[in-house]
Amino acid sequence: MGSAAPLDRPDLYVVARLLERMCGEEEPILKTRLQVAAHINYDVFSRYLEWLKSRGLVALESTEDGHERVRLTPKGHDAYLRLVQWINEVVHGRMPGS
Repeated sequence: MGSAAPLDRPDLYVVARLLERMCGEEEPILKTRLQVAAHINYDVFSRYLEWLKSRGLVALESTEDGHERVRLTPKGHDAYLRLVQWINEVVHGRMPGS
């Protein structure tokens, strides 16, 4: 199986959905649950996951049951907060505290 094409211009709303889903979890989340929560097909999800990993925003963990889970890194948590703030300010015209 070949590797997916690199993600040159990620949809920031998809990135935000992926990071948001992980922000609410105390434990790493199953890859398939994360993919379903983001409302994207598995091939697209794989490209986003690789993009997030390459930037240090998430890490993969293998578990004893043989499933891979995704964990949000501290850098990923910070990126999520900054991304949401940027979307609110620039896209929605909401300033912090309003």
